[in-house]
Amino acid sequence: QEQLVESGGGLVRPGGSLRLSCAASERTFSSYAMGWFRQAPGQEREFVVGLSAYGEPTAYADFVKGRFSIYRDVSKNGKITVYLQMNNLNPEDTAEYYCAASSVWPRFRPDFWGRGTQVTVSA
Repeated sequence: QEQLVESGGGLVRPGGSLRLSCAASERTFSSYAMGWFRQAPGQEREFVVGLSAYGEPTAYADFVKGRFSIYRDVSKNGKITVYLQMNNLNPEDTAEYYCAASSVWPRFRPDFWGRGTQVTVSA
């Protein structure tokens, strides 16, 4: 079963930074666009950022432009790691963050989901 495994969530103060990671098999996901979604309590899951299978271009939701960035690393042992660097976090960024993989681009439609990692921004 194909897997996306997130890590790096936690509690951070407003204005702080956090980096999320998503581990995936290169054999399975090398041709997929990768991205991140988030879901706050009582709200629908929303797109945050996406990255094409070739590393460029990227697509960002307006509410994270200039604060969040996505990048991708491929290791020699066949693992892809997709990072979400989040800076200048505010309480509205509190949500469960999900890694996703899409076989289509630029219209990002997830074929696979991770289980999520919680990000809480609070003083």
